[in-house]
Amino acid sequence: MRQGQRGHFDWPPPLALYVHIPWCVRKCPYCDFNSHAMLGGIPEVVYIDALLSDLDTECQRLAAGPARPLISIFIGGGTPSLFSGAAIRRLLDGVRARFILSPEAEITLEANPGTVDEAQFAGYAEAGVNRLSIGVQSLSADALERLGRIHTPDDARRAVAVARAASITNINLDLMFALPGQDLERAGDDLERLIALEPRHLSYYELTLEPNTAFYQQPPALPNPDLADAIQQQGFELLAAAGFERYEISAFAQPGYRCRHNLNYWCFGDYLGVGAGAHGKLSVASLGTVERRTKRRHPDAYIKVCQNRCLSASDPTSAVRSLSEQDLIEEFALNAFRLVDGFTSADFERRTGLSARVLEPGLRAASELDLVSRFDTGSQILIRPTARGLAFLNDLVACFSV
Repeated sequence: MRQGQRGHFDWPPPLALYVHIPWCVRKCPYCDFNSHAMLGGIPEVVYIDALLSDLDTECQRLAAGPARPLISIFIGGGTPSLFSGAAIRRLLDGVRARFILSPEAEITLEANPGTVDEAQFAGYAEAGVNRLSIGVQSLSADALERLGRIHTPDDARRAVAVARAASITNINLDLMFALPGQDLERAGDDLERLIALEPRHLSYYELTLEPNTAFYQQPPALPNPDLADAIQQQGFELLAAAGFERYEISAFAQPGYRCRHNLNYWCFGDYLGVGAGAHGKLSVASLGTVERRTKRRHPDAYIKVCQNRCLSASDPTSAVRSLSEQDLIEEFALNAFRLVDGFTSADFERRTGLSARVLEPGLRAASELDLVSRFDTGSQILIRPTARGLAFLNDLVACFSV
C-alpha cells in the first residue's frame, strides 16, 4: 500500500463460513460452478471427515487473533440436499465445537427440488438449518427440460411445502429469465407462479452462457437483448408490486429477509471457505491487508490432503494471495457496487484500510458515464450505482481498473 494512503482498518470485520458440497445428480448444461455428477454414490462420511479436518486448519489460522463469532453459514454446491440430515448435523455440530456462533446466525442450505425428502428436511431443521435456498429456476415444464433440470414444477412446489412443514419458513427461491424460447408473457407467468409460493427472498437472474459449459459449446436460441431487457423490467415491476425490495443486482427480499451471508460478501466482510474449490477471504490486521485462499478443487484431491493433514500437516489450500492496493480497490468495487444502496467512504476505509481518496480517479470516470452518484451527507460521502451502473456492472468496475 502506498505511503500516505492508509485509512482506518476495521478489526475485526464480520466473519462468515462457506461450506462447499460439490456433487450433483447430473451437471446442468449452463452450470460453471465446481460441481461433479455423482457416479456410484457419494462418500458422505469421508467428505464430512475432510470438512471437519479443514475446519481444524481454519481454527488454527484464526487462533492468533481475537475470538470472532460466525454471523452466517452457507452450505452450497453442487447439491447439498443430496446429503442426509445426519451428515449435516455432524457438520454443523463440528462447526459449533470449533467456533462461536452469533445467537442470530443465519444457516442456509441449498436444495434441489428433485432431491426433496420430508425426513431429510426435518433433519436439516433439527441440525440448525434455518434458511433454505431452493433452485427452482423455472416453473415451466418445457423450460426445465431445456435447462436439463431433474425436477418438475410439482417437485418445486412440494419442496417449498416440505420446507415449511419442517418449520423452515425463511426460504429463497432461484428463478432464471431470458430462457430458450421464452417470451414476455411466458416469463411473466413464470415469475407470477413463483411469487404465488410466497418465498421470503427471491434471486432473479438472467441465463448467461459461461465458458466451460455445455450451453457455451452448443448455444441454445436465447431471447435477443431487447427482449431480455423487457423481461427483466417486467420482472422488477412484478416483484415490487408483490412487496419485494431489490437490494442487490439480482436479489429481492421481503422486509427483514435480506440474505445476511451474501450481504457479508457484498459489504467486503470476511469469510472462511471449506470444501473442494471453496474460496475464503480474511483481513490480516497486523499487515493491514486482505488474504484470499482457495481450496483444492477436485473432490478426490481435497479429501486426500485432508486425510493426510494430521500426519503431514498438509493444508487443503491450493493457493494463497495477499491483495495489493489495486486488488483491494477492484474487489471492493466488484462487490459493493452490486448493492442498490451502495456504500459510504467510511465503509471503504474500514474494510480495506485505504483512504477513500484512492477511489477518486475511478469515481470521476464512472460519473462521466452516468454509472455512479455521489451524495455528501455532511460527515461522509455516500456512493451509489445508478440504474445504468447496476445494469452495466462490468463497465462500472472497469472504471476502477488500472
